[in-house]
Amino acid sequence: MQEREENKLLREAAQWRMTALFFECPSDEWKREVASLASEIGDNDLRKAAERAQFEASEGLYHATFGPGGPAPPREVTYRSWVQPGYLLAELSAFYDAFAYRPKTPDVPDHVAVEAGFIAYLKLKTAFASAGGDADAAAVTADAAEKFVSDHIAKYAEKLAASLEFSGIEYLALAGKSLFELAGKDPDAARAPLPVIQQAEEDEFTCAVAGDVL
Repeated sequence: MQEREENKLLREAAQWRMTALFFECPSDEWKREVASLASEIGDNDLRKAAERAQFEASEGLYHATFGPGGPAPPREVTYRSWVQPGYLLAELSAFYDAFAYRPKTPDVPDHVAVEAGFIAYLKLKTAFASAGGDADAAAVTADAAEKFVSDHIAKYAEKLAASLEFSGIEYLALAGKSLFELAGKDPDAARAPLPVIQQAEEDEFTCAVAGDVL
């Protein structure tokens, strides 16, 4: 049973890593890494995305899609206008430091490639802790991954996937689909809105008439 759980974690780690990789800026080395990882992953959509990326991906296309003014903003802060950017970046950096996460990508902490890569990293740490018999460490990292996905990635995964779905760039459309499937819907999206103050009866509130003394 434990071995099956560890294999599941490793499979999920590979899916998150592959998905994260698709949101990084492509290069020749990137294409080699995509092809190498695809040969070890069982997800058909991600394997297809890896195949399409070899022909579709380019640095220019990446910046046109994800750069300033592009149709698919890759940063969490873009989707959370009510959150102070400085606070969000500080929170993310603290999360990464707590688990000694040092991404290779030069992207900012709230970039989807960095955040998805963090979950891949936590899945691996959970699997290794479980294999080593450290149940407490495994539980801590598993809880952290679940909370991070819920509090961060799920806040924008559906919207980003929708932006990429009809982009005409198949590997990115599949990457967006994978991100949304892995992260799920925003748990706060289904919450009821704040109640609206009911309209008062006409005789409860009246407007002052000119000449009235307050």
